Formats: sequence, C-alpha cells, structure tokens
Amino acid sequence: MTTTISTPAEQAGVRGKAPGTARGPRRPGRLRRIGLPYLLLLPALALELLVHLVPIVIGFVMSFKELTQFYLRDWTAAPWTAFDNFSVAVDFDAPVGRGLLHSFWITCLFTVLSVGLCWLLGTTAAVYMQETFAGRGLLRALFLVPYALPVYAAVITWAFMFQRDNGLINHVLHDQLGLTDGRPFWLIGDNSFFALLTVSVWKGWPFAFLIVMAGLQNIPKELYEAAALDGAGTWQQIRRITLPSLAPVNQVLVLVLFLWTFNDFNTPFVLFGKAAPEAADLISVHIYQSSFATWNFGTGAAMSVLLLGFLLLVTGVYLFFTSRGRKVSHV
Repeated sequence: MTTTISTPAEQAGVRGKAPGTARGPRRPGRLRRIGLPYLLLLPALALELLVHLVPIVIGFVMSFKELTQFYLRDWTAAPWTAFDNFSVAVDFDAPVGRGLLHSFWITCLFTVLSVGLCWLLGTTAAVYMQETFAGRGLLRALFLVPYALPVYAAVITWAFMFQRDNGLINHVLHDQLGLTDGRPFWLIGDNSFFALLTVSVWKGWPFAFLIVMAGLQNIPKELYEAAALDGAGTWQQIRRITLPSLAPVNQVLVLVLFLWTFNDFNTPFVLFGKAAPEAADLISVHIYQSSFATWNFGTGAAMSVLLLGFLLLVTGVYLFFTSRGRKVSHV
C-alpha cells in the first residue's frame, strides 16, 4: 500500500479551490464580442454590395462617358465626357431636358396622390378592423390579396380590364351605369394617368393597411376606455390617441411608400408597354426610354444619378424634420 503525502503548499492550493470546480475556458475578449455582430452581418453586406452598390458605382461611372451603341461590346472604352451628359439632362430649353422635367412633375403628382390615398385607405381600414365582428379575419385576408399577388399578374389583369371595347371598366361605367357618353380610352391619352393611379393605389394600400394594423396593436386599450369615460367621441379618440401613437409607424410607412412609388417601373411598363403615354410618363420609364430607345446610355445613366440624388435629398430632409418634430413633441 502506497501513501502519497502532499506538501503544505499543495494542501493550501487544494483548500483554496471550491470542491467540484475546474478551470474553464477563457471568456472571449471585448474585441471578439464586438466583432461578432459584424461577422454575422457580413454575408448580408456582401450581397448588398453585389446587388445594389456595385451597379450604382458602375452607373455613376457610365454617367461620365459617351456610352452609345458603338461601345456596347466594351463600355469601358467609351470616351469620357465630364459633365456633358448632366448638362444635356438639365437643359430644360432643349427637348431632352424638357421631357425629363415634364416626367419629373408627372411623377411628383402621381407619387403624392398615390401615397396619400394608400395611407388614407390603409389607415381607415386598419382602424375599423380593430372592432370585433363576424367575418373580420376573412375580411383582413381579402384586404391583403392585392399585396400578395405577383405584380405582373395583377397589372396584366388590370390592363385587360381597362380595354376600351371589351374591358370590364367600360362595361360597368358605360353599359351598366351609363356614367360616360362613350367608351373612353384608359391606356392612352389623359385617362392613362388615372388608370395608372388606380392600379398603384389598388396594389399599394394593403401594405399600408398591414403596417398600420400592426402599429395599432401596441396602443393600450385603456387609453380609449379612459377617453370614452371623459366623453371623447370616436373622431376625438382617433385624433388625440390613434394618430399621435402611430406617428413613428407613419414616419417609416410614408417614406417607404414614397420611395417605392417614385421608383415604380413595373406597373407602368406592364400596363402601357415600352412607350408610356405622355400623361403617365413616369420618370423611371422615361429613363428607360432615354437609354434603350435612343441607345444613349450615358445620358440615361446621368438621369439615374440625378434621380438618386433627388431621392437621397428628399429622404434626408424628411427624416430630419420628422425626427425633429418627434423630439419637440417629447420635450
């Protein structure tokens, strides 16, 4: 039998440790903890660079080149033109500049009306959907159908409905209700603007409905009960409780709708084809025509850069004033 005698120093070390404990791995350092979130975001950042930022940089470079059909095989060999493409785009006394300015004002009017109607319809529907009644779940699902449908399928359906001779719109307005003297054209002429606005609002307001309905879930019901006890009516509750509580939601919602609507290309392109009517000549389709119809990609790229600058400016001003207003209201 062998007996092991430990030294006093070893005995002191054993007594200093808690029984059953062992020395675990070292905790990650501060740098490692801070760098982990960025490491997890790296795949998304790489995809964002590949899908968005790289084309933006290439388009920015193209805007300074005389890129025509003669340089399509090797666009890097196109000669540099400095700011000539931008000068042509903003020369409002020339046909190119006048066309761009006209398209810009049409797009602004279209965006204001579309965003305003989408927000109004979405907010109204979301407020009324807070009440409990039979069939509320089914009605909510039906409201989201336009948002769930593919854009091309929905817009093509509307294009058939807007046909002059066989379309459902003229059949209802002229044949059934007798509201028009004849069968109007909806996809050409001045009526094309209202046709485009109708389709845009139809497919855009369910998104506003969805976002506002989610925001309403965070408003405590006790506020409405207290307001009702104080004698506040429905409109006063909406004005004093609902709309102020939805201010952060509406700030993001209006900005997203603005960017989507101002940049919308699929809707007018599918509805009218490559050549949009003058009354519905949105700037996205106008830039496409300026690039691919005339094969002057340098001028089209310059218009795209100007559009990007305008959107960044409007977004910055909007966020500045809305954030400032929220800070003032909290003070």
